[in-house]
Amino acid sequence: MLATLLLLGSVLAQRPNDDPLRVLTHESFDLSLEVLERFTQETGVEVQILPAGDAGQVVSRAILTRERPIADVLFGVDNSLLTRAIEAEIFEPYRSPLLEHVPPELVFDPEYRVTPVDVGYVNFNIDLEWFDRKELAPPEDITDLTAPRYRGLTTVLDPATSSPGLAFMLATIDRFGEDGWLQYWAELRDNELLVTSGWSDAYYTAFTRYGGDRPIVLSYATSPAAEVIFATEPLDESPTTNLFCDRCAYRQIEAIGILSGTQQREAAERFIDFLLSPLVQADIPGVMFVYPVRTDVELPEEFERFAQRPSEQQTAELAPQEVASGLEGWLDEWTRVVSQGLKPAPMD
Repeated sequence: MLATLLLLGSVLAQRPNDDPLRVLTHESFDLSLEVLERFTQETGVEVQILPAGDAGQVVSRAILTRERPIADVLFGVDNSLLTRAIEAEIFEPYRSPLLEHVPPELVFDPEYRVTPVDVGYVNFNIDLEWFDRKELAPPEDITDLTAPRYRGLTTVLDPATSSPGLAFMLATIDRFGEDGWLQYWAELRDNELLVTSGWSDAYYTAFTRYGGDRPIVLSYATSPAAEVIFATEPLDESPTTNLFCDRCAYRQIEAIGILSGTQQREAAERFIDFLLSPLVQADIPGVMFVYPVRTDVELPEEFERFAQRPSEQQTAELAPQEVASGLEGWLDEWTRVVSQGLKPAPMD
């Protein structure tokens, strides 16, 4: 993956005293090489990618190094992780002029400390071939995942370290309410739930499509399209499908922000503008398998056929203010119930 490279755009020489623009990001960040090289061609600035695990780990890394920043910009903070970043004051505001091409409902920070770049929908993916072989009907609702017939079949991501994991935790709070979400998680736990630290471990290690033993994995609504695009032989149908039901999916808006203390402010602003350009926005679906925030770019054919968007009824949502006030306590309770195996505390 492109995100495993430490230096990008190095084909063109810089002026000797120019520093690269350092981008702290998660392991799933990717852009086509020729697209990213265009930024260097246009600006003369090289881009240094610093992958640091999943999005939750990236934000934690930026917070821990706030006094001595290791990067100039951070990509991957989303609408559920923003609270932690804002409280730590790690970003400098910037309002890109290209935001005029982005729907207002996707601009989730009115003070422009972060700029939205892409949109994904976190939900469960199901390995249809596995269920067909086992002659077992796939689940139709997330409550089914607590049933004995699905014991030991589900993988989720740790909400403390993973942004999609956090998104699903928030979805369960919206779906089951303050008085029921922890009981749901306790039932999942008791049904031999597997929790991984990040998306790659869940999808490429635990998922049955890639040699694991879990045919139900927390991923994205676009993952079935990715299965078709990356198939070794042409497919007319995806081998996986999405579990969509009442508030089963959570809309995750990923953003980029300028880290406080950067010495590359001008280059950082230009990079943000670059990520909102039609060139990059059109590249995002095919390499990161999420939707661009701009609606005036063409999507891959496979997205149109296999990457369904959940309906409004199928999408969970919590107000940013609610997330800000409740997040720390929710994570503590999740850890106590799921990781430590304790009973949910009785509600007042």
